[in-house]
Amino acid sequence: MPELSPRRRVLVLAICCMSLLIVSLDNTVLNVALPAMQQDLHASTSGLQWTIDAYTLVLASLLMLAGSTADRIGRKRVFMAGLVVFTLGSVLCSLAPDLDALIAFRMVQAVGGSMLNPVAMSIITNTFTDPRERARAIGAWGAVVGISMAAGPLVGGLLVESVGWRSIFWINLPVGLAALLLTLRFVPESRAPRARRPDPVGQVLVITLFGSLTYAIIEAPSTPLASLAPLLVLALAALAALLRYEPRRAEPLIDLRFFRSAPFSGATAIAVSAFAALGGFLFLSTLYLQNVRGLTALEAGLWMLPMAVPTFLCAPLSGRLVGTRGPRLSLVIAGLAMTASAVLFAAFEAETSNVTLFLGYVLFGVGFGFVNAPITNTAVSGMPRAQAGVAAAVASTSRQLGQTLGVAVVGAVLASGVGASSYREAFVSAARPGWWILVACGLAVLALGAVTSGRWARATAERTAARLASPEVRDVAVAAERA
Repeated sequence: MPELSPRRRVLVLAICCMSLLIVSLDNTVLNVALPAMQQDLHASTSGLQWTIDAYTLVLASLLMLAGSTADRIGRKRVFMAGLVVFTLGSVLCSLAPDLDALIAFRMVQAVGGSMLNPVAMSIITNTFTDPRERARAIGAWGAVVGISMAAGPLVGGLLVESVGWRSIFWINLPVGLAALLLTLRFVPESRAPRARRPDPVGQVLVITLFGSLTYAIIEAPSTPLASLAPLLVLALAALAALLRYEPRRAEPLIDLRFFRSAPFSGATAIAVSAFAALGGFLFLSTLYLQNVRGLTALEAGLWMLPMAVPTFLCAPLSGRLVGTRGPRLSLVIAGLAMTASAVLFAAFEAETSNVTLFLGYVLFGVGFGFVNAPITNTAVSGMPRAQAGVAAAVASTSRQLGQTLGVAVVGAVLASGVGASSYREAFVSAARPGWWILVACGLAVLALGAVTSGRWARATAERTAARLASPEVRDVAVAAERA
């Protein structure tokens, strides 16, 4: 990629952030619309879970393929293809005649989405080569999630109340088209110096692992364990085959050597934990506010603001902290805030009081605002720029996998607890085990953030980067050390 002027770099960042905006808005807007969709499409709790998880599951399964493909054939080309497919999928979702069609069209959206965020992050990584500039750019990138969390519930509530739930997919059209035209005009093409070969076997194993595990979790409350056992066996077999097959390839879909870096492994696990907490938190909050408290979609969206605003404000602050002091402080703040928020709901039934409900939302927003920048920055920092797309894709995959598992596990626990009772009667007690799961997610962020961000962890990252570098780069590094 050619060296760009500061103004052009900011423009590229803004274009990449537009893609994140439509993907993030799609999630937050959809959560507010869940009760309306449930009533209109006669969906069960598991049906609602699938409208979210069908998207995040396909996204998680294809992100690494999209990242490596973009490194190989051109990041701009793949990014533009993703914008086209995502926008088309949004149109189809707005026309879905029933729940099955909606789930299928959400999967089409996800195919396009898989070509957006990791590729955009790879473009940002190759545009902002200075570590401090990159950390600030990633902080701005994280702030877009806060914008989507702030605007999504409000915009979604207004659209659901005034037009209907189908209109929530229309907002992707103008943003997607504008991003497509701007990308064509202003984003330079870039690719890895040496193309990586496709890995179809690894891709099939990843899809099998994620798909069978998620299906088993979502359907567990309504399906006998004996019927789910083959799916669990299939998931374990796919995992074992993946761990055995991938290291034998010269250019695997998932380069397991990445995980020898403690910061990278920590960032991956933190991403799964943090986004599992986000998925579960939004799922429980939306159903509680509308199905238990009886609020309208717009009123529920307004109640989300105490969570969304801190996320928006804290994300750029976290980016600056990562750029100046490293990731540890941001991760510790994130872990403490998310844990405290979940404890309020799990131990003190925060949803039963407006004051504690407000405080719980604020704390979660602060925690989630601080967690995004250190995840992304740690995942791509220190890795060879030639593999930036793959490294960013692993981080994005971890996010989507976490959100998929969060909705699947917490939704399954909630469905099992509610049983044949009404939401209004049984929700608070049925949701308590789900909140304790979110407490565990917050504690995982805190512990992993502290352990994988010190001097020892940075040394493992440096050794891993040296192993991943091309032979030519390694020879130069060794000669420099000897000199």
